[in-house]
Amino acid sequence: MAPDKTPQITNSAAKFCARRYDFIVVGGGTAGLAVASRLAENPALTVGVLEAGTSAAGVDDVDIPGYSGRPLGGELDWQFETTPQPGLRGRKLPWNRGKVLGGSSALNFMTWNRASRDDYDAWEELGNPGWGWDSLLPFFKKSETFHPPSPEFIAQHKAFTDGSFLGSDGPIHISYTKEFADSHAPWHGALNALGIETNKSHMSGSNVGVWTNTCAVTPDSGARSYSTHYCASQPANLFICTAALAQEIMLFQVPTEDVPGQYTTSGVRFTQHGEEFTASVTKEVILSAGSVQSPQILELSGIGNPDVLAAAGIPVKVSNRNVGENLQEHMMLALIYEADPSLPNPSDLLTPSIAAAAREQYAKDHSGPLCRLPCSMSYLPLTKTIPEAIHTSIATTAASLTTYPPSYHKILTHRFAPGAKPLGQIEYVFDLGNWSPFFTPDPTNGKKYATILQILQYPFSRGSIHIAPATTSNTKEWQPPQINPEYYAGPHGALDLEAIMHSARFAHRICTSPALSHIIRGPAHTIPSPDTEGGEEALREWVRDNTITDWHPIGTCAMGGYGGRETGVVDERLRVYGVRGLRVVDASVMPLQISAHLQATVYAIAEKAAAMVLEDWGL
Repeated sequence: MAPDKTPQITNSAAKFCARRYDFIVVGGGTAGLAVASRLAENPALTVGVLEAGTSAAGVDDVDIPGYSGRPLGGELDWQFETTPQPGLRGRKLPWNRGKVLGGSSALNFMTWNRASRDDYDAWEELGNPGWGWDSLLPFFKKSETFHPPSPEFIAQHKAFTDGSFLGSDGPIHISYTKEFADSHAPWHGALNALGIETNKSHMSGSNVGVWTNTCAVTPDSGARSYSTHYCASQPANLFICTAALAQEIMLFQVPTEDVPGQYTTSGVRFTQHGEEFTASVTKEVILSAGSVQSPQILELSGIGNPDVLAAAGIPVKVSNRNVGENLQEHMMLALIYEADPSLPNPSDLLTPSIAAAAREQYAKDHSGPLCRLPCSMSYLPLTKTIPEAIHTSIATTAASLTTYPPSYHKILTHRFAPGAKPLGQIEYVFDLGNWSPFFTPDPTNGKKYATILQILQYPFSRGSIHIAPATTSNTKEWQPPQINPEYYAGPHGALDLEAIMHSARFAHRICTSPALSHIIRGPAHTIPSPDTEGGEEALREWVRDNTITDWHPIGTCAMGGYGGRETGVVDERLRVYGVRGLRVVDASVMPLQISAHLQATVYAIAEKAAAMVLEDWGL
């Protein structure tokens, strides 16, 4: 079901380009629509948005929580994939990104949480003033409307949080799901029995512990709340052009006495249905194409590593070897267990009669299986998930690696140091159903399943995203970028592998705890035991074979901090070094990975960016 109002949209590029814009936002996704809508609140401004996808208003597979995941791999998905990863024994991984108005906020699983205070303070510590927890909190709150549950609901589902840290009048609606899987209640007991306390204020600066997660769902309609809701007021000065694929940010050279070779933006060249257009801008282009495509568009515009640009046949305008580098991604394992077959399970929806009844119930009062989402969460420090000797070994090795800038190295290694403040280094999510792309059960055996997802939050691995070298076959057509996360590569990746491998043992402890005994029947697939001869190496290879992405890439247009252009792509005002009138506003500006799902943070970045843009222009 569609939201009450939808953004103002045109599918005519010619009509869109007939106007001259104060600001053009490239990418109508999570950050793009948020920043564009906030700028358009000033009626004196004309704001344009270019989005390569189309609107998904009224599309059930987007709106209905229980259908989340269905659009992946379809027409609303860019369907990117990585390069072959040696650390995954040559496998490629799909990297789903939203090719739709709303971007990945239209495709994700609606998880709404925040990282710990320390994660954001680390950005500020790198030399990016104004990006710590205290400065960001007002922008987190500005993006959201939290719908607090009743005291009875809180007690029954352990749905604790401190509402004073949450917003009350933002565009994105945040709530607890109306119903939970049978596995949710014992999840808290299982973690509590292992010494993990329930966190009753997980949105207020520390996410460590076990808790019930909130979701980006409007409780009245039961539908996904995503970035198109920023445009619900349909301001007359906001214009959105869909099916518009950005090809280049138009730059012209205006050298100044202080900055020889300075470039300034004049507009954006894009294509629609194979035809080329140029939209003009008077103040700024704001690039919000995400961690995958923002560096791609910069490079297509002549901003980046001269070696990469030369290989692609693109003249260098602004040299910056950091564009597309510093890629950081959460790595995930899915461990599958057999579940009690008598319990309701997402697999039941494969039965047509059950699926039809669930759809009817959802249409009637927004309840039932189609309103459920994975909400059993826990974020834990490695000191809780791996043996002390292994933790000491990882910490010692981490301290000896000096490849990264000293400021980065200091923060990364401090998180592993003995006596360091507990942070959520490993995330666990538990839910009924089979969430693994690699485990295919026999549909005739009548079994049902449960999954524990394990996600590494602070990877040492660093990868890159770049445009492809020119060939005779791709010189005239848009090509997807080359995504190389460098999973488990080199000595840094080896640390990630050890942390994930040994934390999997803790995941197994959770799922074999007495509190879950009436849910879990036993492992559904064989996971090598490290306690047997050769078992540790077998487990290591199993992890390589089963690691998948958590779709949380950041860092490819990072804030430079104290290192400036030597270590980043944008400054603390998100302005691209060497170009006037060009900013990047999305997850790519994050210099270090955070311990959280990204969408709430991306909205906060967009809110802060909009405020900075207006301030810088005196608007």
